[in-house]
Amino acid sequence: MKKYFVLLLLLLPGMFVGAQDVKELLKKVKAKYDLVNDYTATGKMKTNVIFIKAPVATVKVYYKKPDKLKIKNESGISFIPKGSVNINMNNVLGLNNFEAVAAGTEKINGTECKIVKVFPISDEENITRATLYIDEKEMLVLKSVISTKENGTYELVMSYKTYKAWGLPDKVELTFNTRDYKLPKGITIDYDNGSGKDNADKAKEKKGKVEITYSNYVINKGVPDSAFN
Repeated sequence: MKKYFVLLLLLLPGMFVGAQDVKELLKKVKAKYDLVNDYTATGKMKTNVIFIKAPVATVKVYYKKPDKLKIKNESGISFIPKGSVNINMNNVLGLNNFEAVAAGTEKINGTECKIVKVFPISDEENITRATLYIDEKEMLVLKSVISTKENGTYELVMSYKTYKAWGLPDKVELTFNTRDYKLPKGITIDYDNGSGKDNADKAKEKKGKVEITYSNYVINKGVPDSAFN
């Protein structure tokens, strides 16, 4: 028993230092994303959900710190899942009460990333856990997997180029479970694979994907609250 106790005493300092290092990394990443107070962006949105026939749409995206996000497309109808608010990385990086652990490394689109798992402590948070894949050289999150209490789990893969100095992606790929997807009001389901309850149930177990490719950002010029109505 004494041996295990001594071993624990030896391990605890290393675990504490490791946790501190991870939180310091998250702090540096947050500092980069905090450069943006608000933005308005334009782009193209492609929706790939088995039970929806949706053309590529022109979208306008509004963001205001800390957590306001609105995506509007040219038709006035949004096929973005409710949990798409998690496209805003501040929902994870802005957590105040959490634990974080390092979980190795993995390449995302050819870039070596440090994997950090984040666990909110407060029961009031909608996010239950998040896994971030961080490019330590650029201090950017290239991928995140975010689990929520109300809207399932969402995976985000982000590509940066023109606006990487601001922590803003040129492209976002959002993947989600279609069973957690709720259609906008007034929209009916149009199945590509025929009608019938069995086909509908199977479709609900598939993965859906939304891709947004941004063409322009207007950063820190002010966004009115009315844009989020």
